[in-house]
Amino acid sequence: MIWSTETGAVERFGTFQLAGEAEGQALVFSQPLSFWGGIDAETGDIIDHSHPGLSQNVAGKILVMPSGRGSSSSSSVLAEAIRRGTAPAGILLERPDPILAVGAIVAEFLYDIRMPLVVCDIAGVASGDRIAVGLGADGRAIVSIGSLPD
Repeated sequence: MIWSTETGAVERFGTFQLAGEAEGQALVFSQPLSFWGGIDAETGDIIDHSHPGLSQNVAGKILVMPSGRGSSSSSSVLAEAIRRGTAPAGILLERPDPILAVGAIVAEFLYDIRMPLVVCDIAGVASGDRIAVGLGADGRAIVSIGSLPD
């Protein structure tokens, strides 16, 4: 973790499951979220009645959570949300998630739309934080958290 005196942001390094750049407001959950039955791909609204994020919207946000939560159909819902523009701008996870990675990779392949998926330390990230995801010279993800310009 690096503190940037220029921006007042904390920078962390991560591993890309799908490389890309994104910026947005953090939407943080302590519980995993399934895209299959958990997200409305037409709107980006969380529709899982058992999830604490019920009725919040993921579109354009940086979704931050420990991991995804199955089903394998989550990949198709994520790809469709990416196509529609209702997906998160990026996703930060504590643990790799092959199902979400497949959805992001398929969307890039079919629609030429890239949504970065990063595995990194998410401790201390709060909903509403400004997050920017970038590509470091060494290929690692650089995640800047904090007082980024609006």
